[in-house]
Amino acid sequence: MLEMGQFITQRREFLHLRQEDLAEMSGVAIKTIHLVETGLGNPSIATLNKIITVLGLDLLLQVRKIG
Repeated sequence: MLEMGQFITQRREFLHLRQEDLAEMSGVAIKTIHLVETGLGNPSIATLNKIITVLGLDLLLQVRKIG
């Protein structure tokens, strides 16, 4: 299973986008993009949603049943 940052990197590369392109298109700082992709960042849901929207993805949060 891929980590979130690895998945974002692979999707960005699949779309032939540079980190600079993704930053410009999403309105997220390039440093933040880099930190997310390397697994060092802790983006907010809003920031993550901006990034993945540009990549043609949806963010889905699902509440699990406990017990």
